[in-house]
Amino acid sequence: MYRILDLNPQLKPYAGDIDLRMFLYRATKNRLLPQGGTLNEFANAHNYFGFHRVEGGWVYREWAPSAYQLYLTGDFNGWNQTSHPLKKLGNGNWELFLEGDDALWDGCKVKTVVDANMTRTEHIPLYARRVTQDPHTITWCAEVVDEAKVFPWTDADFTGEDELYIYEAHVGMAQEEGKVGSYREFADNVLPHVKHAGYNTIQLMAIMEHPYYGSFGYQVSSFYAASSWFGRPEDLKYLVNKAHEMGIRVLLDVVHSHAVKNTAEGINMFDGTTWQFFHDGGKGDHPAWGTKCFDYGKDGVIHFLLSNLKFWMTEYHFDGFRFDGVTSMLYHDHGLGTDFNSNDKYFSYNTHTEAITYLQLANELIRQVNPKAITIAEDMSGMPGMCLPIEDGGIGFDYRLGMGLPDMWIRTVKERRDEDWDIAGMWGNMCLRRPGENTIAYVESHDQALVGDKTMIFRLADAAMYTDMEKSTHNLVIDRAIALHKMIRLFTLAGGGEGYLNFMGNEFGHPEWIDFPREGNGWSFHYCRRQWSLKNNGLLKYQWLNDFDRDMIHLAKENHLFTQRMGDLRLMKAPEKTIVFSRKGLLFAFNFHPSKSLTNVLVPVQDRAEYTVCLSSDDKQYGGQELIAHMTYPTKEFDGKHYVELYLPARTAVVLREKKLPEAEASKPKETK
Repeated sequence: MYRILDLNPQLKPYAGDIDLRMFLYRATKNRLLPQGGTLNEFANAHNYFGFHRVEGGWVYREWAPSAYQLYLTGDFNGWNQTSHPLKKLGNGNWELFLEGDDALWDGCKVKTVVDANMTRTEHIPLYARRVTQDPHTITWCAEVVDEAKVFPWTDADFTGEDELYIYEAHVGMAQEEGKVGSYREFADNVLPHVKHAGYNTIQLMAIMEHPYYGSFGYQVSSFYAASSWFGRPEDLKYLVNKAHEMGIRVLLDVVHSHAVKNTAEGINMFDGTTWQFFHDGGKGDHPAWGTKCFDYGKDGVIHFLLSNLKFWMTEYHFDGFRFDGVTSMLYHDHGLGTDFNSNDKYFSYNTHTEAITYLQLANELIRQVNPKAITIAEDMSGMPGMCLPIEDGGIGFDYRLGMGLPDMWIRTVKERRDEDWDIAGMWGNMCLRRPGENTIAYVESHDQALVGDKTMIFRLADAAMYTDMEKSTHNLVIDRAIALHKMIRLFTLAGGGEGYLNFMGNEFGHPEWIDFPREGNGWSFHYCRRQWSLKNNGLLKYQWLNDFDRDMIHLAKENHLFTQRMGDLRLMKAPEKTIVFSRKGLLFAFNFHPSKSLTNVLVPVQDRAEYTVCLSSDDKQYGGQELIAHMTYPTKEFDGKHYVELYLPARTAVVLREKKLPEAEASKPKETK
């Protein structure tokens, strides 16, 4: 019996489904590796296909099983469509040898001409490593990348920190100027802020090439090309290398759940068929996203996608991946409109078993390439075993995103008066995670920052953000927003998971939503940037939110908060909207009540100890009223039990550090500096 059933006894009626999951995994792996070996040895398509310098010239190879004939055209032959035909090798593979070291060159523009189904079409080579858009014709074409140009990496000894504090970021909108930012600008200007803020991991969106900038990078066209929107391949390498020099891990937001439907720019219809990569018919079309859905049952597709993961790790030194759209992969209906309220929903005809097998293979490969790599699944369904090792009957991810947490906060802020907040329900959501499976907690990601939704600060403050964020002004709406913004983040960090994520700029309450340049806004970049000057301007209240977030992160890191899986509930006073819990030697106390401050709150604790205030959301440096004294509080004993007595002002959070005492030691309250 697999360990997943020991951790989740309620799944024992589905033991046969877990057995099937593991049988399909083993069968597919044996099919891919009939002679044995490893997935790491298998996933090398990028080293064979595409453009490569060889002795005496260049070789170009493609996989196009249904094509009648392939040609290469480009700058090198005056864009003659048929002068350079490829030779058919068998198994759907094609090859062209171009004699002479100068037959191709770095930056040489090329396209693949495909004859199929009595039609001739032009395409971007499948394994293109750089793809650019002509500013005059608005068409895309590939550029040859010369592998002889070796980047001077300096990160051979890099190892990231064990606990994850993730800064989710988009390179293009990371600058304050109204334009598309570059990899180097991000490296030089944003990475120092990430480091100072305490985050030890960046999760980069929109890195895989995408023709439509406003897709946020989620409609990928060229899977092996670093997006030219932000610079050249060596510029991305510069960014990753510099992050590693600063001790920051870099994760790629990888999109293997679907692909853009474009044929000229994308991989769709490359060999004249949809089924080269995707399911045919309606099954191959995503009903909500307007994109194409991969056929994970085809060996050629698995080879393409697994090699893609290895490519990003070896060529660009990414430290792992956040897999986008996992829920869409797991179910034939893509999880659209499904309420996952029973285990039957995970094990049924709707379950896409081939996608599960692919994800297992992907996680196995990633660990073979880099045993310290991190993988995160964006799955809102709660699929059992998502973050358990494969040998335990799991799918092999390290973490899942706690997608229910931002939904819970939206419902709470949007639908309830402050006086009606359900403290018990909030705590229950923090604890709602599967045994043995790690969760990344977050209040909001990029999803909540896009036009059509609202960031947490905007939900709390609304229009008052535009008029009353100067420190010299006083506004009750802003006072409430700032107080709750700090408390919500601390509550989520401390109670919600084994890792934490924040989207770029939300740590200081960035006031603008994200709206990419489009016809409806006059192609403006005004809402597609980050205004770092807001937090750096000492006259604005954004500085308070930024500084609190920084100190909150540093406190959690110093105490290795996530090494204790769950917080221990110490006190819950639902009518007073007050909750206290402990985790890793820290006591977290929250009074969410809008007006009722609590005095002489006795919090039961386990041992005789002293508790010293180490963080208070009410400190003046964070925009508070300084009502919490930074004191050391000794425990009191009643009926053989230990308590610490606290004062908790309304809308205030306080963190105290525990120091255990021997029974004979006594102390009195004393001021601490």
